[in-house]
Amino acid sequence: MKAKKENPGIKTKEVKPPKTTDDMWVLRLYVAGQTPKAITAFTNLKRICEEQLNGKYSIEVIDLMEDPQLAAEFQIVALPTLIRKLPVPVRKIIGDLSDTERVLIGLDLLAVN
Repeated sequence: MKAKKENPGIKTKEVKPPKTTDDMWVLRLYVAGQTPKAITAFTNLKRICEEQLNGKYSIEVIDLMEDPQLAAEFQIVALPTLIRKLPVPVRKIIGDLSDTERVLIGLDLLAVN
């Protein structure tokens, strides 16, 4: 897999890993360029992570305009798509992540009532 590409409008937050990697959340946000929907998804994801994960996360933004083959490789069918790599199991959430409750449930940060 190629290294992430830097996007001028979406800045990823570099976070020092916690003492144990078991607590680390690894999130990948797949986008297609600097669209309003992509920027909204990143902003919403960053806010949710700051509120819920106490700095124990890393976000990697992958622009499929630069690496289109990754869409097939990771079975990305809609954009933006968030993939939770760690903790396992892998989870996918599609959309701009504006429905916070849906995102929290999708990431297993909130139980379904």
